[in-house]
Amino acid sequence: MPELPEVETTRLGIASHAQGQRIRALKVRNRSLRWPVPRGLEARLAGARIESVDRRAKYLLLRTDQGTALIHLGMTGVLRLVFGEKAPKKHDHYDIVLENAPTIRFTDPRRFGSLLWAGARPAQHALLRDLGPEPLSADFDADYLYRVSRGRKVSIKPHLMNAKIVVGVGNIYASESLFRAGIHPRRPAGRISLERMHRLVGSVREVLTESIQAGGTTLRDFYSGEGKPGYFTQELKVYDREHEPCPTCGAPLRQEVLGQRSSFFCAKCQR
Repeated sequence: MPELPEVETTRLGIASHAQGQRIRALKVRNRSLRWPVPRGLEARLAGARIESVDRRAKYLLLRTDQGTALIHLGMTGVLRLVFGEKAPKKHDHYDIVLENAPTIRFTDPRRFGSLLWAGARPAQHALLRDLGPEPLSADFDADYLYRVSRGRKVSIKPHLMNAKIVVGVGNIYASESLFRAGIHPRRPAGRISLERMHRLVGSVREVLTESIQAGGTTLRDFYSGEGKPGYFTQELKVYDREHEPCPTCGAPLRQEVLGQRSSFFCAKCQR
């Protein structure tokens, strides 16, 4: 599933083309996505001027002078720039046709993505209003993470992946961040000291920043708006590397299931 770096990479890929453009038409070929594309959205967006393309957690916010459309990529969704006339294929579910720029085309084989209307106050939308802070913002620091972890018996990895605690730290990035911080993914969140939280917050910031700079992580389905894979795959230290030697101590890396997700770690380096 695309996580924060992949969504941010997508945003960067389309924002420079879309900002300032007017939408000539929204062409919906399949409304049956995770949530049905609202009836009448075509009329709302036709002629609207795109003021910015922003991101909140894993959602893209297409802000226009008529209100904000909310886009989610789901598990296999991709927004691509289409130059010229190219016929849509089976899984191309909608096009945002711009007046003087490439068409933005949404492709999603599994149809878990979405296109919704958030109106004039997107922060109050039901999908956004209860989200935690952005991990690269000043609101996410060691003091905050330490405070919201006190008394929590849940393991630190699912705690870190809880979008009400902090957004965008998906399975891959949680595993990589915990490895860099030297924290075992099963350690109870409430038993981690403030000093170690400083290391963890720093590791989360480093991993996400490096992944964005590398264009995200492509394991199977993710490609940027320009059709490029994410190269952070080459920088992964532990994720999907069970039985391979730890890059720090050489011990075989392990895999366990935590919160129904595969967790990769080094039992020697992470405590």
